[in-house]
Amino acid sequence: MSFLAIDIGNTRLKWALYATPQPGARVLHHGAAFLETIDELAEQHWAGLPTPYSMLGCVVAGDAVRRRVETQMELWDLEPHWVVPSAHEAGLINGYDHPSRLGADRWVALAGARSRVLAASSAGSPPRPALVVMVGTAVTVDALDAQGRFLGGLILPGFGLMLRALEMGTAALKVPTGEVVDFPTNTSDALMSGGANAIAGAIQRQARRLQLRTGMEPLLLMTGGAAVKLAPITDMPFETIDSLIFDGLLLVQSHRLAL
Repeated sequence: MSFLAIDIGNTRLKWALYATPQPGARVLHHGAAFLETIDELAEQHWAGLPTPYSMLGCVVAGDAVRRRVETQMELWDLEPHWVVPSAHEAGLINGYDHPSRLGADRWVALAGARSRVLAASSAGSPPRPALVVMVGTAVTVDALDAQGRFLGGLILPGFGLMLRALEMGTAALKVPTGEVVDFPTNTSDALMSGGANAIAGAIQRQARRLQLRTGMEPLLLMTGGAAVKLAPITDMPFETIDSLIFDGLLLVQSHRLAL
């Protein structure tokens, strides 16, 4: 009953083969590849793997990239399936005005957060709301109440987009690598610290709003390639979860197979 989970972002594809399609399953193999090299997946990454029983993927990079990945999966007799956000799935309720327009990665990350909330509640504590932050090219800050309803979320430019916008819009500012410090005394640190604090401030405001909305302290989860830059400065007890998308795919697949 092995299960292949695939997360196709804007830069990289990440994959993991699990022993079973259920939350908390054991990882058998995993890996990652830049999108430029995904045509080598079958020969280099997947050649020695046992044939998965099922697969589910999340893709934000577009249909052309998805089709290239499906071509690589032809080494197995396996039908590809991809998450498309809907009004409800796996115990989640989608509060977006147009549910299908929510990004698939955001929907699956919310499922991953719900999986972790349910795992904690099974140990005796009641379900909690959750704030899910994904830090990549863009930053998303999504709120989930204790009943599993997606309340809505923010989209902000990520570090790179913020810095490039400043560089393009001003004559004197360039973007060398700086550090995040409390009181920057050079332009590089001022740029990096300004962007980081802008993102952190938005996150902290949403966390307070979610607590006021639900009357409960939310579980704070962060994921994404640039999360390591942001987590130390939020002044809040965020847990950084690299596998949050995979956690969501496991939850969704377990519910689909149970139907």
